[in-house]
Amino acid sequence: MRSPFIPLVVAGLTTAGAVVLPVLARELEPESVRESVDLALNSAIEAEALPAESVPSEPLSSESLSSESQPAAEPVAAPVKAEPPKPSAPAVVSVSTGEASWYGPGFFGNRTASGEVFRPGTLTAAHRTLPFGTRVRVTNLWNGRSTVVRINDRGPFHGARVIDLAHGAATQLGLVASGVAKVKLEVLR
Repeated sequence: MRSPFIPLVVAGLTTAGAVVLPVLARELEPESVRESVDLALNSAIEAEALPAESVPSEPLSSESLSSESQPAAEPVAAPVKAEPPKPSAPAVVSVSTGEASWYGPGFFGNRTASGEVFRPGTLTAAHRTLPFGTRVRVTNLWNGRSTVVRINDRGPFHGARVIDLAHGAATQLGLVASGVAKVKLEVLR
């Protein structure tokens, strides 16, 4: 009795790809299997070696099989997509260096000097003289990290510090653990 549970898979190639045919192992002679596989592989290699022009790019239709041949359409160049203009870097108005500190948890929920509520994670800062809304790129000179903050408060009121950063900005600059760091301030237009 033949067992249907001993399938041997033989791959045949068609124009669309590989076709898998289940075959019982007892029905095959080793020599005929080898010849079939060699024939299938050789035809696949020959099909890949054909130039691209000889393979039709469109499926055959009844119109294309008619005796009247249509002139080939000229190739149309694909339109080149223009890249959107890259945003230019903001102009730097002035540069200074000094020591920065940060403030946060004890002030969350309070109003800043500009009148907005101080919230955790914001990229804001306090400066003694810059107008509210001024954007400043702050770079930690100890580790090279930088971020852009918006001035919305007054301060710092401690020694020679030049800026007091909100907790979100201090986290991005990596100065939460140390509390202070030497920074470069670039006032942006």
